Amino acid sequence: MMEEDSLKRRTELPRPDVSVDEAKRILLENYGLSGDLTELGSQQDRNYRADTANGRFVMKIARAEYDRVELEAQNAALRHVGAKANAPMVPKIIPALDGEEIVAAVVRDASYHFRLLTYIEGTPLTRRKHLSAETVSSLGDLAGRLAAALADFDHPGLDRQLQWDLRRAGPVALQLLSAMTNVDMRKRIAEAMVGAMRRVQPLMPELRLQAIHQDVTDDNVVSRVEKSGRLVPEGVIDFGDVLKGWLVADLAVTCASLLHHADGDPFHVLPAVKAFHSACPLTEAEIRALWPLIVARAGILVASSARQLEIEPDNAYVQGNAAHEREIFDVAVSVPFELMDHAIHQAIGREAAPAALPATGHLLPDVDPARVGIVDLSLLGPHLPADRWHHADTEALLLQSAARAAGAASTRYGEFRLTETRLLQARAPQTLALHVDLCLHGQTAIHAPFAGQLHERGGRLILSAQGLHLHLLGIQPAAGDGGSVGAGDRIGMIPGDPTALGFMRVQLSTAGEVDPPPFAAPHQAEAWRRLCPSPEPILGFDCEAPPPQAAALLDKRRRHFARQQKNYYRRPPQVERGWKEHLFDVEGRAYLDMVNNVTIVGHGHPRLSAAVGRQWSLLNTNSRFHYAAVAEFSERLAGLAPEGLDTVFLVNSGSEAIDLAIRLAWAYSGARNMLSLLEAYHGWTVASDAVSTSIADNPQALTTRPDWVHPVVSPNTYRGPYRGENSTGDYVGTVAEKLKELDEKGGGLAGFICETVYGNAGGIPLPPGYLEAVYAMVRARGGICIADEVQVGYGRLGHYFWGFEQQGVVPDVITVAKGIGNGHPLGAVITRREIADALEKEGYFFSSSGGSPVSSVVGLTVLDILHDEALQENARTVGDRLKDRLQALGQSFPIVGAVHGMGLYLGVEFVRDRETLEPATEETAAICDRLLDLGVIMQPTGDHLNVLKIKPPLCLSRESADFFADMLARVLGEGW
Repeated sequence: MMEEDSLKRRTELPRPDVSVDEAKRILLENYGLSGDLTELGSQQDRNYRADTANGRFVMKIARAEYDRVELEAQNAALRHVGAKANAPMVPKIIPALDGEEIVAAVVRDASYHFRLLTYIEGTPLTRRKHLSAETVSSLGDLAGRLAAALADFDHPGLDRQLQWDLRRAGPVALQLLSAMTNVDMRKRIAEAMVGAMRRVQPLMPELRLQAIHQDVTDDNVVSRVEKSGRLVPEGVIDFGDVLKGWLVADLAVTCASLLHHADGDPFHVLPAVKAFHSACPLTEAEIRALWPLIVARAGILVASSARQLEIEPDNAYVQGNAAHEREIFDVAVSVPFELMDHAIHQAIGREAAPAALPATGHLLPDVDPARVGIVDLSLLGPHLPADRWHHADTEALLLQSAARAAGAASTRYGEFRLTETRLLQARAPQTLALHVDLCLHGQTAIHAPFAGQLHERGGRLILSAQGLHLHLLGIQPAAGDGGSVGAGDRIGMIPGDPTALGFMRVQLSTAGEVDPPPFAAPHQAEAWRRLCPSPEPILGFDCEAPPPQAAALLDKRRRHFARQQKNYYRRPPQVERGWKEHLFDVEGRAYLDMVNNVTIVGHGHPRLSAAVGRQWSLLNTNSRFHYAAVAEFSERLAGLAPEGLDTVFLVNSGSEAIDLAIRLAWAYSGARNMLSLLEAYHGWTVASDAVSTSIADNPQALTTRPDWVHPVVSPNTYRGPYRGENSTGDYVGTVAEKLKELDEKGGGLAGFICETVYGNAGGIPLPPGYLEAVYAMVRARGGICIADEVQVGYGRLGHYFWGFEQQGVVPDVITVAKGIGNGHPLGAVITRREIADALEKEGYFFSSSGGSPVSSVVGLTVLDILHDEALQENARTVGDRLKDRLQALGQSFPIVGAVHGMGLYLGVEFVRDRETLEPATEETAAICDRLLDLGVIMQPTGDHLNVLKIKPPLCLSRESADFFADMLARVLGEGW
């Protein structure tokens, strides 16, 4: 009783009433230090940071109600941990002038204890809304190493009464809740605490006791910032809550603090659990107690803050924490205890085999299993046409159709349903089916597959026995009040006429108090599957979907697919389907595709699919045969080019197009020397690679060019040697100098190749008049001018169909690919007849699939879609809006150095300093990873890999553009 009274008094104490001036006096008189003091947050202590000529320190002030031996224990713990080799950084104790580590002083008739500690520099985690999985894991590791360091520490001052001691969570909660005025919140916390303590109580004798920090939270940990911008926790700054308590309580406190960084997802803490367990292994009892203690900690946090604000309404620290403490509680109670128990066991590799379920009979004994049609609603399912997967009635219509054909129909358990996918969502949708939906004739009888207790709850009929609970929705219960039923008893039927079709849902659960959701998010799927096993045994037919094998497939790729052929991301989603500007992985997650300039008219276009399918069914061969499509496509391409460029070569790719263009320059000029731009990328064939100088694509590019390639300074008006629109003369001058060198050496000039917009750098426009001046100098020497439009042409710029139109010039050769075939292997070279004829002396030219019937039909259909759907105009209007939004981000986030480009070829360049333009390379990679988490496909580009090259399908909607801008703003604001 005395302990409870002491604890009650402490929960009602305000912070020490010591002003800045009074603290300065204590600091000078007792430590001989003076300087500026800044108050730091605290709930019941008062802390000041002291900036002095001798360094930076923290003055900690405690009320006299806290016994001196408790403060001595904190100091002893700091010394103990500081001496451990593998422990986190902790502050050092600064003794007073008289050698004392604790100074007792009276301020305005009140007695206080003063201590001085060194200040550990670093960034608190609490300032970042988003914490990466790596940061969460590092925090768990730090907490585990600290717990291990304290395992052999003991001190009389550790036996203390604190409201934060989770051993006393029940009594503390009762005390705090009794004075809480918010009735609804009080009820929620009370229910959560009862559930948590009911699970912890039988485990208490097995929970280990030792010295614990009990406050390794985002507030009390400081971190270093990596180059990527991610935080790595390194030091613990406050030992004010150290005591002898449950070891697992240390981890519970850490995990609870992470929940307001979790975006509503309790699974966010699992990397911390895994890392803690690796550093300080937990027992089975501690693992089982962990989530209930996290819930208990969350409830105490909310109740304590509410109580403290009643005592001290102007406590800014408590006010600032109250909102995120409520968020911690909301996330903690958002899932069943049983689910998190499975998830935690899985995270640390301790998941036991599923419990044996009771023997069961059949739910539908009158239904012939052989006459049940199975409807496949997965990503690659044959039942989902391209334009029906997202319609609300698709599942019901497909079930009805299958039931009419077979007599009955069923969906599949454990299937990631494409029908549950949602576009433009920052969170992965709940797509894993934890149930089976059936379509059956009315009056079909439902029988109990096992004996048990029958009752209704929330519109569902539930049969419970031996840890198994059968949930049925949509059925008409049999007459009676429920209660005990035997195996095989009739418990209901499908309502309606026998000639009509009705629907029912079947779901199993091993948690009696939980009404399980119908679907689970992919990253929570395995834990939910343990809670909701397959109903296949009671249905009697195969209704379980095979799980995706993305990891095994990636391993197979790495074994047999040459590793130089990289894939996006370290842990790439398995993408198997697309629709317009969206991509879908096998778990039903939709991603906004902001990089795919290959699919210019969008993914899965039904018009293109139909045209290709028809042509494949008719003919596909090579262009040496005579057929209509190649003639029509060549004519259409020539009609898109400026007058005089009337001759077309059809090839397989952009690299082949560049290669051919260089051969044309050689053949027409009789010379070999080619001018190209530094930082450029043109392709992977021998010739196209030779004129590519991007070190991002080839780190050896600048030292391995053949002697016929002569790169000139890239006219990068943002970070080049000459900047701004008035730099034209300077950049043209660098080309003139190179040409003068070539003139002096002899050998002539074959040509000049460049992208007409600086695509590899993110769409930087060339300086005004640059191409006009350079083309003139090249042509004066007998060379030809090649415009590489592979990335930037074909309507992508919105304001222009070709990039060279922006410069007001006409090239001699245009190369185009990528979007021309919407992903089909197709490219083209468009030139004048006399240039094309110059190649004749080397023999005929041939490209296997270039100009084939299928390729030509693809090219024609893409052009029709571009025209009929006004995609160039869409690129202009949506692109202009998107650029405005991206430029606005630069007003708020200094990392945004510039926004380049136009239409739907844009680049956001990230820098660490807007004056020096130091590239934010690591940050850009981390930002792209974070965008993937939020449902956006984006990759870095440029020689410094610090540019987001934004080149989505031209069908990008205004809503999708806004979603991308919103997600990028969120990443820049919350962290990555």
